[in-house]
Amino acid sequence: MKITKITPVALAIAAMSFACSDTTSLSNLIATDAAVTADVATSSGDAIAQSVADMMANENLGGLPGLVASNMVSVEAPLPNYTRTRTCYDANGAVVANCSPIASVRKVVTHVKIDGSRSGSSTTEGGTTKTWSGAVHRVADDTVQRVFNTAQPPAETQRVHSAISAGNDTTTFTEGTTSRFAAETSKDTVKALTWNLPRTTNPWPVSGKVIRAVAVHMVATRENKTETRDVTRVVEVDFPADAQGNVVLKINGKTCNLNLVNHSVTNCQ
Repeated sequence: MKITKITPVALAIAAMSFACSDTTSLSNLIATDAAVTADVATSSGDAIAQSVADMMANENLGGLPGLVASNMVSVEAPLPNYTRTRTCYDANGAVVANCSPIASVRKVVTHVKIDGSRSGSSTTEGGTTKTWSGAVHRVADDTVQRVFNTAQPPAETQRVHSAISAGNDTTTFTEGTTSRFAAETSKDTVKALTWNLPRTTNPWPVSGKVIRAVAVHMVATRENKTETRDVTRVVEVDFPADAQGNVVLKINGKTCNLNLVNHSVTNCQ
């Protein structure tokens, strides 16, 4: 089956929005830099944790052998609507029709379209509970390369994912009497995200990174006051993950902890 790539034009349009900068005076803001950065970290952490789960789901649905460990169940629950198409290639780069036989497949390219909703909650530095919910609209091209050793017959030892995705998400954050509505345009780049096999004992990537460039149009309200801000942020998540699925998330000079199981972003410093 043929795969539809994300067009350069669409990516260029998304990239143009990243050139925006903060446009509102920093005095007396409802949406302070700290609050906006925390919101983007929360939203981006959730999106990146979901994309890691989606990459594993792409493998499973593509027929690649190997099981996902039980501690991945909480991130395997899909958003309401996934549409996937895939193309398989052999070691010479020739298309493997219907991805069969799977033993001859060395690379799988999966095109994924996602439309759905998400929600969550977290505790802010001041102890206030922040709740959030919104809609997601994303499209991604995920390429997984199967790595084999030189044994006879060769045994698969690793899977390496490289991907690019574009998203248009809307999220409302509610914190006490403050509400912040964020319209996000994002571009994610997955660089050599590598899992060792077997998956049952290696549930998390051992190396690689995900870089997310996001432009946010923020509308914040508190009582009868409304503010609008346009900001850009770059979020980076570096692997390996520890045994509990914790990884380092970097944003705007801060480092945070992202948990891949519950998607929470905590301990930003």
